[in-house]
Amino acid sequence: MFFSATALLLDAASTGAQAPSPITQFAPLIFIGVIFYFLLIRPQQKQRKEQKKLVEALKTGDKVVTSSGIYGLISNVKETTVLLKVADNVKIEIDKASVATVLQSTPDNSAESPSA
Repeated sequence: MFFSATALLLDAASTGAQAPSPITQFAPLIFIGVIFYFLLIRPQQKQRKEQKKLVEALKTGDKVVTSSGIYGLISNVKETTVLLKVADNVKIEIDKASVATVLQSTPDNSAESPSA
């Protein structure tokens, strides 16, 4: 393998062939990097931002679905966790990040109160 590669290099050098420009050599790698950015990295960043906004907007009274498929009603929001009511007298404490979707959000009472 080494011998054949060396022989090819010597043959190219003896015929006076010019080496391709560095831009031509790296263009396919740059193109692949751009494709990876637009197909993999950028959509994942957008999804992460949407999840962060969803977690920050959680409030008491929201009906939610967790990432494990548990449906419930938020009864208390803490700093990093929420208390989820899943049945009568059954409450579980879950991490905020495990909330996948908000099914029904209660209207914010502070926005609707008339100012005197």
